[in-house]
Amino acid sequence: MSSQDYWKANLKLLSVLLFVWFIISFGFGIIFSEFLDQFSLGGFKLGFWFAQQGSIYGFVILIFVYVIAMHFLEKKIGIKEEENE
Repeated sequence: MSSQDYWKANLKLLSVLLFVWFIISFGFGIIFSEFLDQFSLGGFKLGFWFAQQGSIYGFVILIFVYVIAMHFLEKKIGIKEEENE
């Protein structure tokens, strides 16, 4: 895999994760909040929960997904982590 393929894969992953982040934060918290308010989570309407807490949790989960996916991508192309001595 060339460095150009690596960056294409990296940008594709970033694009997908940013789209998911947009849907979680803007979509669920603002656009679909009235629909989601039919349901509740922890005693709060789901649209309100996504606007206040869910987008933060979603963002943290996306960070872990990015780290794991990049680990597999770097392993696939043969990039090794530098070991500190």
